[in-house]
Amino acid sequence: MTDDDLWKKRFQLFVLVRMFGLAIFALGVAIAFTDLVRTGGWPLPGCLLAVMGAIDAVFAPRILKRSWERQDK
Repeated sequence: MTDDDLWKKRFQLFVLVRMFGLAIFALGVAIAFTDLVRTGGWPLPGCLLAVMGAIDAVFAPRILKRSWERQDK
C-alpha cells in the first residue's frame, strides 16, 4: 500500500465518521421536533441524541487524527 493509498483511506474514514455524527445530529433534531417517534415530538431524547451527534461529528475525527499521528511516529 502506497502512502497515497493510506491517506486516501484515512480521509474516507475521516469523512464517514463526520457524516455519521451529522446524521445522528439530524436524527436527534427530527425526533425532537417532528412526529417521527411520537406525536408532537420527543424533545428530551431528541436533544440528547442531537448533542451526542454534534459531539461525535466534532471530536471523533480529531481523535482519529491523533491516533494516526501516533501510528506514524
